[in-house]
Formats: sequence, C-alpha cells, structure tokens
Amino acid sequence: MIDDLKKDARERMGKCVQAFQADLKKLRTGRAHPSLVEHLKVDYYGSEVPLQQVANIAVEDGRTLVISPWEKSVVQAIEKAIFKSDLGLTPMTAGTVIRIPMPPLTEERRRDITKVLRHDAENARVAIRNVRRDVMNDIKELLKEKLVSQDDERRAEAEVQKLTDKHVADVDALLAAKEKEVMQV
Repeated sequence: MIDDLKKDARERMGKCVQAFQADLKKLRTGRAHPSLVEHLKVDYYGSEVPLQQVANIAVEDGRTLVISPWEKSVVQAIEKAIFKSDLGLTPMTAGTVIRIPMPPLTEERRRDITKVLRHDAENARVAIRNVRRDVMNDIKELLKEKLVSQDDERRAEAEVQKLTDKHVADVDALLAAKEKEVMQV
C-alpha cells in the first residue's frame, strides 16, 4: 500500500517537473527555437489548431525561424497568430515562407523573463508540495485505519520528503540553467 502511494507520488512529482520544463521551452531567450511558436493556435478552416499541425517550423540560423505552411491559404492566419501572441515577434512573409527574426533581448526584457521564470518555478514547487501533502494525508489515513504501523508511517513520510526534496532540486537546477541562458548576452 505504501509502495503504491510512493510510486504515485514519484510519478505525479515527475509530471510537475516535466510541466515546468515544457513552460521553459516556451520562453524566448534570444535564440531561435521551434518550441517558441509550436504552441500558437492558428485559425484553420474555422477551428483553432496548433501551428505545428499546419506548417513546418525550422531554424534557418541562430536567430531566425522559418515557417513553411502546407497550404498557401494559411499564411495570413499564421501571421495573425504570431502578432496576437505575447512573444513580441514580427513575421516577414515572402510568398508562402514566413521568416521570424529574433531581435536581441534588452537588459530590461531579460530581467522580466527571469521574473517570469522564478514565478513558474515557484508554481512548480508548490505543485510538488501539494502532491507531498496529499500523499502524507493518505499515509496518515492508513495509520488511522490501522493498516500500517507508526514505524512504517514515519519511514514512508521520510521517503516522501526525500522525493519532494529531489524534485524541488530538479526544478531549481532547471531554473538556474534557464536563467543563465537568458542572462547570457
């Protein structure tokens, strides 16, 4: 029983870290990367679909993204989606190919991005702690129902705390790496 709870906690905490990693990919760091625009929703024949489902996204050089739509009719919708996004990017269209140059980040924008990074990291830590709280409550319930001994309960709580510490450290390491990347000129 306790093993199942620990396994569940490990999986849920791992998902919290993965969600944080996914959020990091969406932040602009001055370098071109397809994940910056993949998630943008494009109006495609009346329905909202992710950009990656209607076009090929590639990196031309370190600072330019190239989007090649599969249909000419989607070009305007893609441009509109890029303008509507909060990325601050300006697409340049040449026929059916859309180029997006990445402007260099200003010092102020870099600081704003690090604030967003820290906020996202704190949200990930809170999510991990919420998983810990849920599992600790479940362990206490098992103790109340006399399904586990006090020694087993203490041991399980210590292991869950170690899991929590490990996953929080993972989030902190990801945050430090991304902050270093953002502040690099």
